[in-house]
Amino acid sequence: MIRVETDASEDWDARDDWAKRADAAVRAAVEASAHASLIDCAITVEVSVKLSSDAEVAALNDAYRGKQKPTNVLSFPMLDAALLRAVGRADGGEALLGDVILAHGVCAREAEERAVALQDHAAHLIVHGTLHLLGYDHETGDADAEAMEETEGRALAAIGLADPYEVTEVQS
Repeated sequence: MIRVETDASEDWDARDDWAKRADAAVRAAVEASAHASLIDCAITVEVSVKLSSDAEVAALNDAYRGKQKPTNVLSFPMLDAALLRAVGRADGGEALLGDVILAHGVCAREAEERAVALQDHAAHLIVHGTLHLLGYDHETGDADAEAMEETEGRALAAIGLADPYEVTEVQS
């Protein structure tokens, strides 16, 4: 069973139901992944989603990645990807899959540049971050990047969002 815990800072509009959006995005990512069995397993698998400020994400990015700037999303896996299949077969208990943290200012700027709603861009980044928690990594090679993008596209489609990686042909 998947449980999503969401915390949104005051930077994120409280009128949006961020917990509902985060839950849908995490579930879609897990269901589209090679670890879909986690959705219905006997163990409770928790994902923490933190909707934060640029300053907090910049501090985390510096501390853990040595990059002195905010980024759109950070993922902190708590389980080794090799153990995920065993977790899916466990007969009870709890496991923390990891944390996904978004920077409001970076996300808002990117959404505006891409002409998409902040809510949709944030959902995309939650999917992306969740896939990192599940062991997907677009920085380890072209094949891995393609596999992650394909999985991301399926997850986004499941929640009604367009695939941001899809190349559309220009009509002349």
